[in-house]
Amino acid sequence: MASKWFDKKEEAIKLRKQGLSYNEIKNKLGIPKSTLSGWFRDILLTKKQKDKLLKQWRKGLIGAREKASEWHRKEKEKRLFCAKDEADKVLNGLSLNKKNILELALAMLYMGEGIKGNKETGLGNSNPLILKAFLCILKKSYKIDIAKVRCELYLRADQNEKKIKNFWSKELELPMENFKYVHFDKRTEGSKTFPDYKGVCMLRCSNVAIQRKLLNISNGFCERIINMRP
Repeated sequence: MASKWFDKKEEAIKLRKQGLSYNEIKNKLGIPKSTLSGWFRDILLTKKQKDKLLKQWRKGLIGAREKASEWHRKEKEKRLFCAKDEADKVLNGLSLNKKNILELALAMLYMGEGIKGNKETGLGNSNPLILKAFLCILKKSYKIDIAKVRCELYLRADQNEKKIKNFWSKELELPMENFKYVHFDKRTEGSKTFPDYKGVCMLRCSNVAIQRKLLNISNGFCERIINMRP
């Protein structure tokens, strides 16, 4: 029994001998590639035709990769937007003016990043946003004089002390005089630092009572969450 595409076989073979690709013939005549494959089994193409088809294939592969990359980029944007939207819903439901909310947030942050061994309250991080929040809550909830907070920098060997001090001073809105100590990690000598990395800034205030309160809040909060009934 002849294929329903048989009346187009002669034209398809003619196009193949002209050097057209399977996809080009399929799109032009509407014949499945599986059928074309059988018809073209014995057709030999010239080197020039093969080179042309190879070039087209490579170009198509690049185009397909670019389309796939663009699709993944758009899908990622959708997921990021969704995550931001969900986060905003949570934040909009919080009363950030309430002292207990601020203290709990600071306590959990302190539990992870804060000084615990020394008899003082302090926190170090490489993210200015975290340190700004730390200073803001100290000022709002504990009436700490931010201008008296001591600052220390922990830098890599190739970093410029003056530039990094200026960066943190501007970011945290603290005077340069507050930066009392700079430590360079000699283990990093010979390795290049990424331009965006500004070291670790440690903020210290002498009030150990705040440290004790924050750690009690964070530990107590975790214990109560764990012991909550389902």
